[in-house]
Amino acid sequence: MTWLRAFGEVVRSALTIEETRLEPLLALRAAAGVAIVIGSTLWLASPAYAASAALGAYSAGGATFQRTCRPRKVIALGAGAGLALSTFVGYLAAGRLVTFLPLLAVWAFVAGMAWAVGSTAGIVAATTVGSMLVTITLPTSVWRALEHAGVIALGGVAQAVLILLFPIRRWGAHRDALADALAAVADYARRLRHDPTAPFRPEPLMSARDAAAMTPSQARTRPAVLHGPRGLAERIRPVVAALADPDVGAPAEGPGRDRARELLDAAADVLDTAARSIRRGTPAEVPAESADVLRVDKDHEVLEGPAREAAEQLVELLGEAMKIARTGDERGRTPTPPGPADARSLVRPTMFRLAPVIIRAVRRELRRDSPVLRHAIRLAVVAPLGYLLATRLPLGHAYWAPIASVMVMRPDFHRTYARAVARLAGTLAGVALATGMVQALGPSTHVYGVLAVVSAGLSYTLIRTGYAYSQCFTAAYAVFLLGMGGQAWEQAVPERVVLTLLGGALAMLAYVLFPAWETPRLPSRLADWLAANGRYAAAVLRNHAEPTREHHADMRRALLASREAGAAWQESYDRARQEPVRPRGLTSREAEEAQEALKGFGRAAMLMEGQPPPADSRFVPESKRFAEALEADTAQAAVNVREHRNPEWRRVKEVLHAWDGAAGGRRPVVRRGAELQKRALDDLATAVSRTPLERDVDSAREEQRLRAAGEAEGDGSGLAHRGG
Repeated sequence: MTWLRAFGEVVRSALTIEETRLEPLLALRAAAGVAIVIGSTLWLASPAYAASAALGAYSAGGATFQRTCRPRKVIALGAGAGLALSTFVGYLAAGRLVTFLPLLAVWAFVAGMAWAVGSTAGIVAATTVGSMLVTITLPTSVWRALEHAGVIALGGVAQAVLILLFPIRRWGAHRDALADALAAVADYARRLRHDPTAPFRPEPLMSARDAAAMTPSQARTRPAVLHGPRGLAERIRPVVAALADPDVGAPAEGPGRDRARELLDAAADVLDTAARSIRRGTPAEVPAESADVLRVDKDHEVLEGPAREAAEQLVELLGEAMKIARTGDERGRTPTPPGPADARSLVRPTMFRLAPVIIRAVRRELRRDSPVLRHAIRLAVVAPLGYLLATRLPLGHAYWAPIASVMVMRPDFHRTYARAVARLAGTLAGVALATGMVQALGPSTHVYGVLAVVSAGLSYTLIRTGYAYSQCFTAAYAVFLLGMGGQAWEQAVPERVVLTLLGGALAMLAYVLFPAWETPRLPSRLADWLAANGRYAAAVLRNHAEPTREHHADMRRALLASREAGAAWQESYDRARQEPVRPRGLTSREAEEAQEALKGFGRAAMLMEGQPPPADSRFVPESKRFAEALEADTAQAAVNVREHRNPEWRRVKEVLHAWDGAAGGRRPVVRRGAELQKRALDDLATAVSRTPLERDVDSAREEQRLRAAGEAEGDGSGLAHRGG
């Protein structure tokens, strides 16, 4: 992608309104927290203290809107504590640039490394850098700095108390994650009616698993309905795939295919009903026609063989889903199953036990090619540089430039540039709106306080619809706060616009000079996914060869690892497609073809998983030998892909060729799955096997094609503009 086309995509992304469900009650509660601390500090103290309190309450309230399944009150308290600490520490070094700039660099670096823990930690940590920059201008002594830090922390406490007193959709994030998983499988079943080889993206199942991780206190109070349906969605997904597949399930045409479509449609209805029941916490009734379809007549069932086995298994699983839908939100605690605590549920460490987890996560990112480390280094350079440049300009409020840089910078190219554009657009709109209102109303501390609260509420309401639209009211909120503190808006408005532009420009320039491109990392990500898929497929085959509890547990662990590797590949692939970088190692066409091949490879393993061996099945040595060959060849092929060599499948071919017909006859699903896996591996080899000369030629052709496409797009836009 050329720079011109990449920047066009950035602008479109920055100004796109995201379709998401608004949460006005949550926004109202967070805005109420801001109103309480502003009103109380204006009454009891001064506008300067009110500004500090407003910063803590606003930032803590915004932190509670991050997509995380941790309790919101804990997030608010953590954000308030971090803001207070950064304020006080910043004041201790704020007397001279020679002490403050190194502290700012170190603090920004630590905030950047917080992305190793997750996006929520990274975003909250970035707000602490902003707090350090803003509030060091308010206190006049160490004691006053302690007072301001306490007032900021009080803002977080106020938000946490409101969350505790007025819970809104308690367990809502967990319910949504679980309902989304069931709805995703329902959508998959509907797509299989028309496309028996339709792909399935496992992200909803991964999110549901993340939401299922509980701290000990959460596990004791979790509603019973959140305990089991995730596993049900996991079991239904391979069964519907096996039923729809013409190779191992229902025939491609005829009454069997019609019956499979009926079952898939009914399965989608049942799963959607269960998802609605869980999301709303109320019982729901499955449509009568869908329930009638889910009756397998043993004497008149048209499906035969593996397809009939899959149908019977699907009907049994959907019976459990119908019970969940009819039960709704059962009151009472989750029953505690027998066994050790670690086996009962996924354990999430409490906030006080996160230190070892954070240390391990940060250590993993301390390498030269880590996007998180590079992001932290960029923050550590840009934040003090922006502050230093802004202090040399004949403008006040120098902190606005580094704040703009810190708040828009992300570990990847596209989000950094999109947020920079969105922040500038939102700031221009917000300050224009606030300026007009200030001119019309005149100076009034209490009126500005009310307008600041209203702006905060609108910012919270739009926080998930797009950064530009939320930032519009954030900018207005800042202008009203300055007006409340006695600052002249005639000076504040142009200063904010100019310094926001400077901060955004520094953030964008920093990524150009010290990037963390995903494009060169694609071969490594593909190799990781290939190796993980190979281990998953081998685990499925071993479970078919000798079904034991240990082999089933190995299969589950391998499946989770395969999903993580696939998600890492997908994230890198999506980012690489948005980068203005020439393909290295893999062209866009090769990456797309390799992705489709590995999806087919994983799907073949899923089909075999969907039809488990019967309890009395005999040991199948051929399946075990094929598993060993498959794991060995995919592991070696991963090394070859990473080192830009062509993969080979010598062991797989030999074992598959020696697979005798008797063993295949005992479990034809396994033999057919092995053939599908071999075909997918051949497609992968075809996609990535090139000589160095062929790779250079393909890269040059692709670069020319993209440049021509960008020029054609520009000509078309120009003609359309002239025609208008």
